[in-house]
Amino acid sequence: MAGRIPQQFIDDLLNRVDIVEIIDSRVPLKKKGKEYSACCPFHNEKTPSFTVSQNKQFYHCFGCKANGSAIGFLMEYEHLSFPDAIEELARSQGIDVPYEGGQRPDPEAKKAQTDLYDLMQETDQFYQKQLRQDALSEQAVNYLKERGLSGEVAKIFGIGFAPDGWDNLLKALGTTPEREKALVTAGMLIQKDNGKCYDRFRDRIMFPIRDRRGRCIAFGGRILPKEQPNDKDAKYLNSPETPLFHKGRELYGLYEARQALRDIPRLMVVEGYMDVVALAQFEVRYAVATLGTATTPDHLQRLFQLTSEVVFCFDGDRAGKEAAWRALQTCLPEMRDGRETRFMFLPDGEDPDSYIRKIGKEAFELEIKQSQSFSEYLFKQLTDEADISGIGGRAKLVETARPMLSQMPQGVYRTLMFEQLAKLGRIELPESQLTAAARTPRKQKRSRQSSDTTKISMSPVRKAITYLLHQPNIAKSWYETGRDTDVLKTLDLPGMDLLLEALEILRINPDLSTSALIERWRESPSGNHLAKLASEQPELDDLEIEFIAVMDGLIKKSVDLRYDDLQAKLDQRKLSESEMVEYKMLLQQLYVAKSASKPD
Repeated sequence: MAGRIPQQFIDDLLNRVDIVEIIDSRVPLKKKGKEYSACCPFHNEKTPSFTVSQNKQFYHCFGCKANGSAIGFLMEYEHLSFPDAIEELARSQGIDVPYEGGQRPDPEAKKAQTDLYDLMQETDQFYQKQLRQDALSEQAVNYLKERGLSGEVAKIFGIGFAPDGWDNLLKALGTTPEREKALVTAGMLIQKDNGKCYDRFRDRIMFPIRDRRGRCIAFGGRILPKEQPNDKDAKYLNSPETPLFHKGRELYGLYEARQALRDIPRLMVVEGYMDVVALAQFEVRYAVATLGTATTPDHLQRLFQLTSEVVFCFDGDRAGKEAAWRALQTCLPEMRDGRETRFMFLPDGEDPDSYIRKIGKEAFELEIKQSQSFSEYLFKQLTDEADISGIGGRAKLVETARPMLSQMPQGVYRTLMFEQLAKLGRIELPESQLTAAARTPRKQKRSRQSSDTTKISMSPVRKAITYLLHQPNIAKSWYETGRDTDVLKTLDLPGMDLLLEALEILRINPDLSTSALIERWRESPSGNHLAKLASEQPELDDLEIEFIAVMDGLIKKSVDLRYDDLQAKLDQRKLSESEMVEYKMLLQQLYVAKSASKPD
């Protein structure tokens, strides 16, 4: 059975690392008062709304609401699992992660994965070396030069060459049975029925596909032009699905685009590897390519994490238009407020590479800006298929469009799309259908403008939890007062169980940071609630005094309710002997409290 990482180690690790250093090494931060800020790495923005608190060891984006600890940041930013994020943090501190039972979860599988990454790195270096040194690489070099590629751009994308022959890679890297088997697992060798292996990629220009962390996980190979081409040889050959590579999630050129651009104005999806590289040669550094598959929801989520505008670039032929329509349908659930998708169709016989060479970068980017927006393309396609001059055509338009638009997230964008549909169909939609989507943004706006009112109306339990998250060490001061926290267990108020659980954790672990405390609820729905409270900034001179005052108020309420309950039982002569003793003690407490509150 896989060992678990001890909670104490996670607590100690989060107390040891500095979230500012962890994030700043990946997203440059600027000091702003007591905190640090940057443009959010999880959504596109021009004004920084991403803040990092060194005191809380916690990050929060006021735009997209992303938040969490150093562990959560690595999980989101580098797409790591929870154990892998802890391993990464531990490596940064030069310590090993202990596992209950003395073993890591599935250590052999973990080592095999690490070995695969290392082997793919060796493969990447092998192909790049062949492009420079192999005696038969001259044709590949000449082809790249003819396409106008400079050595600098070829180096940025790590372009290499797989020489002709059945076993060049096998001989170079498959030096042991274990390594040969690993190359098969990584998709670089093909194993025949008799057990013998041969190179998957032969006589091709090689394009390494990198993950979000820049690690080589797969390859795409373009065949070289031949005087007598073999019809069986596909123009492009991609790595198969492997433990490292899932083509429905990865995008060629995305890592390079992130390295080249601090702020990404848009990302353009093109068809092939050479299109991405050729556009980069003309300083269009925001092109990416899908890997032999249509655009998937995972692709779109990754794209919209980095920018607010995605442009699809297709051939203007029938196949290109069919691909564009499929892409539009995939986009529907992702088209929330602030996002835009555009559709650019190239002239017949042109691809992005040839077209930008013909018209130049400035004209090419102008055509991108003038390309069809999401709404323009959708309604043009639908109206082309229905004669909206007649009632029947308009009914068909509405019947087709309504379920499509319903897939869009609630928001102003969706409302405007329904309004446009109503205009084209010459119908009146119910007011609720037009306005419901806009309610959420208005409500959010009011909540920002009336934050003071929200603080005033905050419940005592919510206040106590917020103060505790903002300054966890006040729990230690609370326990030092000797007050009886157990009386709160009978108080039936929303969030009371959460408050008591947090207090108990801090009683045992008084030095936990905000982020380490919240990590205890990672797998619980309460985690998001706590993260939201942790992002609030209570403006109080002394949180400790205020926390004790709020807790005293809760204790008094608990005592009052218990007294009322016992008084009711006394009136009905149903008090037990022990309850009578408790009743007299409470009566004395209330008398003392009342006397203390009277002015001298």
